[in-house]
Amino acid sequence: MITYQFDRAQLGAARAGLERLSKTLVDLWQTMDAIGAYLVASTQRRFERQAGPDGTPWKPSIRAQIEGGWTLLDSGHLRSSIAHAATRDTVEVGSNRIYAAIHQLGGTIRARNAPNLRFRIGGRWISKPSVTIPARPFLGLDQEDELEIDAIVQADLEAAVAGRPA
Repeated sequence: MITYQFDRAQLGAARAGLERLSKTLVDLWQTMDAIGAYLVASTQRRFERQAGPDGTPWKPSIRAQIEGGWTLLDSGHLRSSIAHAATRDTVEVGSNRIYAAIHQLGGTIRARNAPNLRFRIGGRWISKPSVTIPARPFLGLDQEDELEIDAIVQADLEAAVAGRPA
């Protein structure tokens, strides 16, 4: 499992609004939940853009090059596993897929119980002692995310001040 946790200290311009909002409301769970739902959708859009939060395009996978299709979207399981968990102070966005971390961070996978890893690409079986996977970050905040988080916080703050439900 890999998660990216966002707390008040990391939310940039939205931080001041969250501090004001926390003084107005007892529980910020709804605000954090709205931020989490937005970030799940934003993260899932990165799979369609094939680029990380900083805009850097992902290196195409060998499977995508040989078979066609998109990188990290063979079955769609990783993209559809993106979820969030909110508390009154934080929101975590991540995936429970065991292979999520290697795709986010990159690294080398080595055979443990056999001389080689064995996998299929393009109808051919490949055997290798190790495979290096480049980092293809999908979790994180981009500038558009920061603006949207600020808008969510601002809308909830305005609603709280006006006595309306968020």
